[in-house]
Amino acid sequence: MSRSILILGASYGSLLSTRLLMAGHRVTLVCTRGTADLVNREGTRVAFPVRGVEGLVEVDSRSLPGTLRAATPDRVDPIGHDLVVLGMQEAQYGAAGVRELMARIAAARRPCFAIMNMPPLPYLERIGALDTAALASCYTDASVWNGFDPSLVTLASPDPQAFRPADRSKNVLQVGLPTNFKAARFAHDEHTALLRELEADIERSRLPHDGVERELPVKLKVHDSLFVPLAKWPMLVAGNYRCVRPGGMVPIREAVHGNLRDAREVYDWVSAVCLDLGADASDLVPFEKYAAAAAGLGKPSSAARALAAGATHIERVDSLVQCIARQQGRRSDVLARMVALVDERLRSNREAPVEEAVAA
Repeated sequence: MSRSILILGASYGSLLSTRLLMAGHRVTLVCTRGTADLVNREGTRVAFPVRGVEGLVEVDSRSLPGTLRAATPDRVDPIGHDLVVLGMQEAQYGAAGVRELMARIAAARRPCFAIMNMPPLPYLERIGALDTAALASCYTDASVWNGFDPSLVTLASPDPQAFRPADRSKNVLQVGLPTNFKAARFAHDEHTALLRELEADIERSRLPHDGVERELPVKLKVHDSLFVPLAKWPMLVAGNYRCVRPGGMVPIREAVHGNLRDAREVYDWVSAVCLDLGADASDLVPFEKYAAAAAGLGKPSSAARALAAGATHIERVDSLVQCIARQQGRRSDVLARMVALVDERLRSNREAPVEEAVAA
C-alpha cells in the first residue's frame, strides 16, 4: 500500500525520503520556497556508498517509483497524511510558518516520527522517570510542543551521517556514515504497525544500477523498547559536542581518539544516565563499536560547524543530558565544561554584530 508521508526538513529529511520513495510511497517535503522550487523542478539527489560498487551511487528521486513534492509550511495540510516525520533542527520548529504548521499537526493528531538528535518534549513525557517541565529551558522554544499528545510522538536515533556537499545545490545530499534509523515504538499498536510496514517496504526495495538490483544502506529498524533512541546521547556527548574547542573545532575522529580516556569516561557516564531512566544495556551501543565508527568521521560535527559559522541557536542535547542527570543526582565535570563552552560560544555569537556572524 502506498502511504502519504509528510517530512519537515528537506536536508536530512531527504535521506529518509529517498528510502521511502524507493519503496513506492508518496512524500511531501516541507522546506523554504527556494528549496521547494528547486526540488519540484529537479527532484532530490542522495549519494550512498553501496556494497560492491566503487565510489558513490547517486539516487535521483525522479527515477524512483514513489512520488515527491515539496512545499512551504503555509501550503501544507497535515490531514490526509499517514505519518509526519520531524527532520528539522530543533530551533527551526519555532520559525514563522513552521510554528503554525506544528500547531496544525498537533490539532490533526497525526502520528509524528522524529529523526532528531534533540528529542521532542512529548516523547520525553513517555518516560515516566522525568520531570519534563524542568527540561523546557534546554529547548529554543519549548512552547512549539504544546498540544502534542505524547502517545502520538516517537523518536529514532538518527545514526546515519549525511551532509550537503559544498559545491552542490541544496537538493543534493551525501551519506558519510550509512547506518540505520533505530526507532522506538509508538504508544499505540496501530501506529507502530505503520512503522513496521514502512520498515518492511524499505527492506524489500532495490535500486537498478549497472544492470544489477542493488540493496541500499540506511534502513528503518523498529524496536519495542522506548529507550533505543537514547543510544545516540552518549555518542553526541563523547564525540559531536567535544568537537567544539575554545579556539575553533576538530573532527569527530579527533574529538574521540585524541583523548580516548576522556571520551570513554563521558560516554560511559551518559550511558549510566540512560540506564537510570529505564534503558537496558542492550538498547545502547558499546563504546568500542562507537569508537570504531568515529575513526572514520573526518569532519567536525554539525553543531561545531554551526557555532563556527555564527549560529545563535543549536540543538542542546549536551544541556538536556546535564539537566536529566541532575534529576538523578549525577554530575560530570567533563560534561559541565562542555556545556559551559557551548554556552559561551552561543553568547558570543549572539552579541556579535550581524554582519560578523554572517561572514564567519
